[in-house]
Amino acid sequence: MWVADITFIPTRMGWLYLAAVLDMHSRQIAGWAMGQRADQALASAALAMALHRRRPAQGAIHHSDQGTQYTSGAYQRQLQEAGLVASMSRKGMPYDNAVMESFFSSLKQELTHHERFASLDEARGKVFEYIEVFYNRQRLHSALGYRSPAEFEKMAVVP
Repeated sequence: MWVADITFIPTRMGWLYLAAVLDMHSRQIAGWAMGQRADQALASAALAMALHRRRPAQGAIHHSDQGTQYTSGAYQRQLQEAGLVASMSRKGMPYDNAVMESFFSSLKQELTHHERFASLDEARGKVFEYIEVFYNRQRLHSALGYRSPAEFEKMAVVP
């Protein structure tokens, strides 16, 4: 099961939006994209990265909110072509996507809470580093037996 959502990162140059797709099995951020618009193209870019990095089983569930990015015809076609089944939160119920909300909360507490980035490029670099260097490879998760997502996935691979 994958979960997806979009959040914003404040900078002195305006908002930077982050779309992310999280693998519920390992808590790894499988795909992400950043841009100045929280639109369907941003959400689709994050999904495309996740699909490029992984091959989900036919019929795997993709859960998101009911934002226009995820209900758009283009995004729904992308899910269908990948063999993913769309699931959506109830309107006004962000806790239906609690794992993704938890990731965004961690990102903001650990990276952006006390810092306002001077530029969009600075924010992009820091978010990239947070996801690819820290969160996916080093950050320990109680749900994974206090292992990182990368370590947890290595344990699941049979030689």
